Amino acid sequence: MAIGSGLGAQMGVAAESTYGTYVAPTQFVEFTKEGLQLKKTTAQSAGIAAGRLLPLSSRRVVTQRQASGSIDLEVTTKAMGLFLQGLMGTTVTPVQQGVTTAYLQTHTLTDTAGKTLTIQKGVPLTTGTVTRKNFLGCKITSGEFSCGTGEMLTGSFEIDAKDVEETSVLAAASYPTMAPFHFGQMSLKTGTYASETARGGIRKVSVKVERPQDTERFYAGASGLKAEPITNDQVKITGSIEMDYVDTVLDDLHTSDAATSLVWEFLGANIASTYYETFRITLPAVRFDEAPPVVDGFGLIKPTLSFTGLYDGTNQPKIEYISTDITV
Repeated sequence: MAIGSGLGAQMGVAAESTYGTYVAPTQFVEFTKEGLQLKKTTAQSAGIAAGRLLPLSSRRVVTQRQASGSIDLEVTTKAMGLFLQGLMGTTVTPVQQGVTTAYLQTHTLTDTAGKTLTIQKGVPLTTGTVTRKNFLGCKITSGEFSCGTGEMLTGSFEIDAKDVEETSVLAAASYPTMAPFHFGQMSLKTGTYASETARGGIRKVSVKVERPQDTERFYAGASGLKAEPITNDQVKITGSIEMDYVDTVLDDLHTSDAATSLVWEFLGANIASTYYETFRITLPAVRFDEAPPVVDGFGLIKPTLSFTGLYDGTNQPKIEYISTDITV
């Protein structure tokens, strides 16, 4: 029998071929927190009827259904492909590296049309029985990654969904052997695109990718359910770097407002030959917005520089992921 608390919870994910059509989960992720929930729009009749002091229960109707929420997790060396594909938009086929068991996924920024997921969460009753809630038509509207000294690399994804159903069976969870990426594997580089140089003194980095979408596409004839959200604004990429003031390279970029390519990289265990478990975000053009160094007491100068990711006119932002996953 399962454990009757959060210890017995599970979360499975599968790519959909048709928006909002259930697909049994094929991958299971370890997560730290989730907030996915059904949102109903209801209307209550308020007509006057002789002597009736309360609205009639039978005349309450559900006019719309949708769902939304967030998923927080550690970014691990396997099973991240569906989330990265849903965030970045590119249809990815992992590419085998040499004749090894290492496979590269390159998630380049593009439109997310058609990139929808079924997400099934299992929620335990106190008896240990695990109930299931299947979130259909899940689109990722933002993803934020963060890692600082002594920490693991974490990801937080905001989700918009078409509907929730509880009829499809709970899938049996299984988890591959994997490990989280962490601060000890982290490096940050800036400079000319494809020739970036490692920066010193870096304590913490965060990057957020926002995918604005019209999520209120409710039309007649659809039983109160929405059509697939459509991109309705430019992508927003922002981030911050916490550091000790070991040199003026990034400070000078803030002063001049010059663009630089930024590479945030984690290299894990060796898979085979020269290929390592890898999580890498490349932003071909960032500009620093605020927080030059200031002196605030006797301690080390520790500026936090915020930045905005932009298009350099040639290269799109991308997330590269090397693992032993042969499919996304």
